[in-house]
Amino acid sequence: MKALPHQAAWLPLLLGRLLLCALLITGIATGAQAQTDTTTTKSVIGKRWIVETRDGSVIQGIFLGQTDGGIRLQTDSAGEVLIPHTQIKSTKIIDDSRMRDGEYWFENPNATRYLFSPSAFSLKKGEAYYQNTYLVLNSFNIGITDNITMGGGFELISTFSGTPAFYLTPKATFGINDKWRAGGGLLYMNVIGLEEDFSGLGIGYGIVTYGNTDDNVTLGMGYGFVDDEFSKRPVINLSGMKRLSRRVGLVSENWLVPSDGYYGLISYGVRFMGERITVDLAFINNGEIAESIAIGIPYVDFVIKFGK
Repeated sequence: MKALPHQAAWLPLLLGRLLLCALLITGIATGAQAQTDTTTTKSVIGKRWIVETRDGSVIQGIFLGQTDGGIRLQTDSAGEVLIPHTQIKSTKIIDDSRMRDGEYWFENPNATRYLFSPSAFSLKKGEAYYQNTYLVLNSFNIGITDNITMGGGFELISTFSGTPAFYLTPKATFGINDKWRAGGGLLYMNVIGLEEDFSGLGIGYGIVTYGNTDDNVTLGMGYGFVDDEFSKRPVINLSGMKRLSRRVGLVSENWLVPSDGYYGLISYGVRFMGERITVDLAFINNGEIAESIAIGIPYVDFVIKFGK
């Protein structure tokens, strides 16, 4: 048998040392990860958690820590409970400000809009929603950043007539302080397939909102345009929402539109809320409408939120 070359003689030793180093690095990394997990766990002890289990149950309580067996929560009704990791679908840390009389009020899923007009609250990046009005108006909005939203939609019946109507609704907003926000945007509408030369109509607007996502009021002002002609007087909008309970709120949207003088429209309704969906039942009214329909013209929409 030929003798091994000199380099091959120390090859097993080199491989052994490399393996030992790899094991040491792995152990250090694992220890660091364990330390990080422990640090993270300690940082959230005492905070209020919501745990959703795989069977659909929702358990709320103060986080006491976790073991190999599961997550420990101190609940108001059942005392300390242990929820096995294998049964957990999702967890969420909630702010104490969302607790009202011992009940968790989820975030308003539709704070960015009243009935149709916008507020100065914005979708977060990656959030989106679908809105359907009267079953024929279909709107989609998505958060491009935490302050910029892009939206659009179409009217269903016109799509079957060969002249589909569509609209675009970009919006940008920013916070001024804890109570005030401002922003601006555009509502642009057009019809595809018209024989006439028509470049569209819409309104460019600015808005300012006072309040929080549950209780707020918004003043908006903008100038409408048709083709290349702009209105000489502004459109004015005043809207508001008030959350009455965990799942019910009030919403109102009111317009002054320049005509020979100003033409006014008011609206008032109820918003029913879930964590990902809202349904609005409202009425649109003014003096002329009330002569025929005292309560006003019914308005119905629903919104489904996606993302975070």
